[in-house]
Amino acid sequence: MTVTAEAVVDLGPAQAAAPLGHLEALESEAIYILREAAAQFERPILLFSGGKDSAVILHLALKGFAPGTPPFTLLHVDTGYNYPEVLEFRDSTAEAAGMRLEVRSVEDSIAQGRVVLSRPDESRNAHQSVTLLDAIEDLAADACIGGARRDEEKARAKERVFSHRDAFGGWDPRRQRPELWALYHGAIAPGEHMRVFPISDWTEADVWRYIARERIALPPLYFAHQRDVVERNGRLIPAHPLISLKDGEAPETRSVRFRTVGDITCTCPVESEAATPEDILAETLAAETSERGATRLDDAASEAAMERRKTAGYF
Repeated sequence: MTVTAEAVVDLGPAQAAAPLGHLEALESEAIYILREAAAQFERPILLFSGGKDSAVILHLALKGFAPGTPPFTLLHVDTGYNYPEVLEFRDSTAEAAGMRLEVRSVEDSIAQGRVVLSRPDESRNAHQSVTLLDAIEDLAADACIGGARRDEEKARAKERVFSHRDAFGGWDPRRQRPELWALYHGAIAPGEHMRVFPISDWTEADVWRYIARERIALPPLYFAHQRDVVERNGRLIPAHPLISLKDGEAPETRSVRFRTVGDITCTCPVESEAATPEDILAETLAAETSERGATRLDDAASEAAMERRKTAGYF
């Protein structure tokens, strides 16, 4: 069956008149979680990379605390290898929101000897944990709000909405607290903090439905554009000075878009002509591979490997 953009999103008045639709319920739950985070913690921070999930959460925060400013500091952990278009969007969006933006760099962690690379071209994605935990300590943050969703991969599916982290930033899935009746237990001991995930129950399709309905601005990389890529092991690898080509590989220009945007060295585009949120939603509903599984080289590892990252403080 062919899925069309018109068939999967309804922006008309009939939807607005419905009692409480799927998107309205998700939005209400997310805003409730954000307000709970503001109420239960003294110094919450909101992770804002400029990616689509963090853009949705920022939009929810602005909507949930209007006409005031959300009581969160924005934080981005920059690997040093992020796409310039995303960083420009990050800065302009934070400025427009009137919110304080803190940027911490993995480059600085390397210079300080806090991060040691095994080789110069190693992906820095996993090393963000060190920089993030240092930033949490420096900002004395007791809650860290992020855009992780349970549908992304198996380890994230085990997360609670309020995900407890110990004094070392570690996550223990066996010691997470029950969240019956949407009651969130935010009590923490000195040195501990909580990760808060307002859109845990959303899917990739839900995110794009909401972006389409709310007309949320995003970096242009999310939409179809011409880019030089090479095909490797069934994935499209962006042609970039940070990525070494293998023997016999020659870049070719294709129409692509990014389903998720991260470090240049580990984020792959997909072939696409989708130029609007509605078009992307149609592609998402027809996709046979998961968002991160199809486009993140660093997520190709096992569930156990991702859990080891999380116990060390990963997002």
